[in-house]
Amino acid sequence: MTDTASSPAGFHEDGSPERLQIDTIRTLSMDAVQKANSGHPGTPMALAPVGWTVWTQFLRYDPAHADWPNRDRFVLSVGHASMLLYSLLYLAGVEEIDAHGQKSGKPAMSLDDIKQFRQLSSKTPGHPEYRHTTGVETTTGPLGAGCGNSVGMAIAERWLAARYNRPGFALFDHDVYVLCGDGDMMEGVSAEAASLAGHLKLSNLCWIYDSNQISIEGDTDLAFDEDVGARFHAYGWNVIHVDDANDIKALTEALEAFREETEAPTLIVVKSVIGWGSPRAGSEKAHGEPLGAENIAKTKEAYGWPAEDFFVPEGVKEAFGKAVKDRGGKARDEWVALFDKYRSEHADLAAELDLLLKDELPEGWDSEIPTFEADEKGVASRDAGGKVLNAIVKKVPWLLGGSADLSPSTKTDIKGAASFEADNYAGSNFHFGVREHGMGAVVNGMALSHLRAYGSTFLVFLDYMRAPVRLSAIMEIGAVWVFTHDSIGVGEDGPTHQPIEHLATLRAIPGIDTFRPGDANEVAAAWRAVMKDASTPAALILSRQALPTLDRSKYASADGVEKGAYVLAGGDGTPDVILIATGSEVSLAVQAYEKLVAEGVKARVVSMPSWYRYELQDAAYKESVLPKAVKARVAIEMAGSLGWDRYVGYEGRQITMSTFGASAPLAKLADKYGFTVENVVKVAKEAMA
Repeated sequence: MTDTASSPAGFHEDGSPERLQIDTIRTLSMDAVQKANSGHPGTPMALAPVGWTVWTQFLRYDPAHADWPNRDRFVLSVGHASMLLYSLLYLAGVEEIDAHGQKSGKPAMSLDDIKQFRQLSSKTPGHPEYRHTTGVETTTGPLGAGCGNSVGMAIAERWLAARYNRPGFALFDHDVYVLCGDGDMMEGVSAEAASLAGHLKLSNLCWIYDSNQISIEGDTDLAFDEDVGARFHAYGWNVIHVDDANDIKALTEALEAFREETEAPTLIVVKSVIGWGSPRAGSEKAHGEPLGAENIAKTKEAYGWPAEDFFVPEGVKEAFGKAVKDRGGKARDEWVALFDKYRSEHADLAAELDLLLKDELPEGWDSEIPTFEADEKGVASRDAGGKVLNAIVKKVPWLLGGSADLSPSTKTDIKGAASFEADNYAGSNFHFGVREHGMGAVVNGMALSHLRAYGSTFLVFLDYMRAPVRLSAIMEIGAVWVFTHDSIGVGEDGPTHQPIEHLATLRAIPGIDTFRPGDANEVAAAWRAVMKDASTPAALILSRQALPTLDRSKYASADGVEKGAYVLAGGDGTPDVILIATGSEVSLAVQAYEKLVAEGVKARVVSMPSWYRYELQDAAYKESVLPKAVKARVAIEMAGSLGWDRYVGYEGRQITMSTFGASAPLAKLADKYGFTVENVVKVAKEAMA
């Protein structure tokens, strides 16, 4: 079937071209959900006029170049309404960009793709997925996530403009549009992100809030009756109200007011009717299930629409696509010409920007990373991490970020750099406030704009931000998560601040490269590995307490970190027992090793900072590190035991945590929980028996 059809006689006689395009979005959405027998038809039907207005009247977006750096961003935070976005991408004629960043010559979205909504391997999954479908700016679905991401995108535009724009060269001046709903407004992450956006006066950010007052359980009055506009006014936002989502004139005026606002982000509160035009309009029954064939027939009759499934009237796609292309294509062509001129006048900045946009690193980017001398007293890995971070930033200025109000403790401040604030968007130190979830979502948005962004907090507070960490893995973006205060080594702060299960939680997320380095040189090696891969998020797990810096003339080079695990000591021949450790327990394993060797035991120490990387190695390498024939193995880690059985086997032993910690000095805790040389030696001998 072709993508368009001739209109039957008398069809939509009283409808304007705009209404024809809007109703195409509505009917495609309800038909796709009905065919899949799964999905959310009501919100796309209600918000079709909003989507149409943004895309055809305001969005600067070139469908032929969906990765144009200065494009406006369109974020569907109400990800369950994915058919709205897929319909818009289809009508706009967005061209596909393949996994290698090349134009494939195919449409990003065809009518056949829409017919495969929610089916295996389709371009139209139930919730929009970044990298999977060209034109999807971020993976959404967990409500509030897209709102938080959009703040990161708006921040990125401001930082890029401050660093690269020059008089006569406005390379970056794009806006970020977000569609969000009642569920987004209920989620705490949207409040965290909105508060930060108001503080930073991000006037390039517009959230369009669909206030349909319906949730899955029924009317939102069941749990949510606050004045959202008043709340956002208190955050410092410009708040505009539109009483009817079908009022194109009012929507246009509201969006024009956003474009004119220069001191605050904008919230447009739009009243809509979920499932507009259907027998289920205004009901929770229009939210998360197909309308049903009978209701669809009645709805199409109400629209003055043919009964044919997936009907696209003649000329609709062309008119919609032309409106988007005429504006966005012209803007992109002007930008390309401007950037060509910029290259000749600001060659160094242009070269830097090329690297940034290609996710590449400058030559010699790691030349100032320090090598740490052997030191029995050593240094906390958080302190080493701060030194390495600052060495990299000198060469890679787009490595930037901050903490959830903890940079003095996480050591993630960039020395000598200004703070990113409303009066200085060139700053590199970010202050996310005590907003872990919001920080994670914002960092993801920054990473989606090609910044190597990082966020930091104590490992125990991973609980507050696991959702954005997980989403960074789903999206395959190079966000860096710096988690310090990594174990019962926190000591006197007690069990509320001593992470136990958190390492297992991170390791359970597919695609997160989780490092727990054992000394300062392993920290440096871990940062090197992280920076080389811009498509894999990484978590750096760092200690509060000092860790001995191992003598690398006596023990193996920390370069082995890049393979996830390596033989640190005792690499000759087949060992009698293998001690496997991470982080602060690596030096403990080394001390126990020395004692065992002195007693005639052929021991081996394996430092295993990254399970993720180790699992990527071939069988021969794995055998060289952990020979299958050696059953006597001991895992040593101040964290929960979950997962270690895969490396120690049924006959191996573990010195890990099976309870929460306690409030006491670290030495007392080490004695209590068995993290002593004497206990490691004892358990190793038991494993050999």
